[in-house]
Amino acid sequence: MTFQPVIVGSGIAGWNFLQRTYESQFETFSKTAQISRDVDYFQENIGDVKSAEALVSDRRLLSVALGAFGLRHDLNNTYFIRKILEDGTVSDDALANRLTDDRYKRFSAAFGFGPAELNTTSDPRKMSTIADEYKIQSFEVSVGEQDDTMRIAMFAQRELTSLAAENMSDEAKWFTLMGLPPLRTMFETALGLPASFGQIDIDQQHEILREKTRSVTGDDTVTQFSKKANVERMTQLFLARSQIAASRNAASANANALTLLQSAFAR
Repeated sequence: MTFQPVIVGSGIAGWNFLQRTYESQFETFSKTAQISRDVDYFQENIGDVKSAEALVSDRRLLSVALGAFGLRHDLNNTYFIRKILEDGTVSDDALANRLTDDRYKRFSAAFGFGPAELNTTSDPRKMSTIADEYKIQSFEVSVGEQDDTMRIAMFAQRELTSLAAENMSDEAKWFTLMGLPPLRTMFETALGLPASFGQIDIDQQHEILREKTRSVTGDDTVTQFSKKANVERMTQLFLARSQIAASRNAASANANALTLLQSAFAR
C-alpha cells in the first residue's frame, strides 16, 4: 500500500487543511508497508548493535536512525556519521559539538557510543522513541515532496516549541535556532530577510534576527515560542510571505515566456 499526503492548496489555506487532517493522514501514512517494514526491522535489530561501526554498517538501521533526526541526506556519508557517533557529545571538541546543526549532537547522544557515554541501543523505550520520530520525519518529508513550505511549517511546530522550553540561555537558543536549517529558513522568510543574510557575521545575524522578531511579536526571545499561539503567528507569516514570493516568481516566469513568444512571432 502506498499513500501520498493530501495537500489542498498552498499558503495559509493549505496549512489549515493539513492541520485539520493531520492525525488521520499521519495514521494512514504510518501503516504503509514501507514504513512498517522499516520500523519493525529497526526495533527487531537495533538491540544487537553495540558500536558506531555496527550501526553504519547496516544501511537499513542507519536509514531509520538518521531519518529520525532529519539527517537522511547523510546516509551515504558513513565515515562522517561514524565519527559523529564515536566522538559522542561529552567532549567540547567532539565533532557534533563543533557543528552548527544541533541535530547531529542529538543524533549522537541518542545512541551513546561516545567516550564516557552509556550505550542506549538495548533500551526498548528509547529505541521506540527513535522509531516514532522516524515515522514523523518520514511523513514530513513526504509532505515536503509536494510543498516544502508545509514541511518547514510542520518542523517548526515541533522543534520551535521544544527549543523554547530548553534549559539554556536565550542567546544559546537563538544560536541553536540558527543552526537548524528549517527553522532558519522559516525565520528568514517570515522576517523578509534577503538571500544574502547568511553571509554576514554570525553575531550580526543574531542581532538582526532578534530585532526583526521583536518588531513582529513585541518580544525578541526564543522563549516566547513556548506558547503555541506565538509559533502559529510566526508560521502564518512564513506561509504568507512564501506564497507571495511564489506568486511573484510565477508572474515573472509567465512574463518571460510571453516575451519569448512575442520575440519569436515578431521575426
